[in-house]
Amino acid sequence: MSHITSMLDTYPKDLGGVDRGKLAECIAACFECAQTCTACADACLSEDMVPELTKCIRTNLDCADICSAAGKVISRHTGYDATITRAILEACAAACKACADECGQHAGMHEHCRVCAEACRRCEAACNELLVTLGRGA
Repeated sequence: MSHITSMLDTYPKDLGGVDRGKLAECIAACFECAQTCTACADACLSEDMVPELTKCIRTNLDCADICSAAGKVISRHTGYDATITRAILEACAAACKACADECGQHAGMHEHCRVCAEACRRCEAACNELLVTLGRGA
């Protein structure tokens, strides 16, 4: 059992019908993606072809920031606002798609971009799966 799941299990109130498993998966995917994108941007900066990777680096850093924010927002439940939660999950899914697409263009040449694209696709899917469950609960 992860600390994420343990914390969700200790929350003293009802989570309003949110699927705890999907929520835990999404929180983990957001933070993992944020770290992976940050590391990919750093690896891109170490490549000999930095000018060609400028968009990739920017997309990595934007995605990392959005994923980190999303992970934090969906970790909070007191005073829950479904509109904000949906908006941040939609933004996170969009950022992850953009980053996965960009990294995917470099994946054949840079292994870090391949790994990053995978993490982004996983996070995008987790956000979209959680959004579906939120839609049913509202």
